[in-house]
Amino acid sequence: MNEMKQTYQDDILPSLMNKFNYDSVMQAPSIEKIVINMGVGDAVQNSKALDNAVEELALISGQKPVVTKARRSIAGFRLRKGMPIGTKVTLRGERMYDFLQKLIGVSLPRVRDFRGVSKKGFDGRGNYTLGVKEQLIFPEINYDKISKVRGMDIVVVTSADTDEEAHELLTQLGMPFQQ
Repeated sequence: MNEMKQTYQDDILPSLMNKFNYDSVMQAPSIEKIVINMGVGDAVQNSKALDNAVEELALISGQKPVVTKARRSIAGFRLRKGMPIGTKVTLRGERMYDFLQKLIGVSLPRVRDFRGVSKKGFDGRGNYTLGVKEQLIFPEINYDKISKVRGMDIVVVTSADTDEEAHELLTQLGMPFQQ
């Protein structure tokens, strides 16, 4: 069993139960899934760019990503409906906890002049979105092998009803929020 999951069950769950006065363990918020999305805007002209993005995302997440396609045509971007435009991966269970542990413990501290992640990333329903400017912060990515620096969105979906509950859950899991 993952270290972070163990910590959640042993320490964080009882502390959340006390803080928010839940009657049942099932009311306490937990992390349901993590979605990592990488938009590849230059995939329109260069299909090789998409293959590289898929490969990098597979390395980072340890799971095969899905290619996302354009939902509508946008003439200004030379984009037609159905063209591949990005890649995403949804992590659940063991892989999700492994990724979160790696993100908090290894990757975020590697960001240049890092002062913590923004508290404004909550959506009002207890989910947290975090933008990463470059894929180089992940230890699996070899600097010499990448063709282009790409950013990605990491969405942490929780079962919390409010942002306050989700914030408390992520803080106790070790997410470094700005002071």
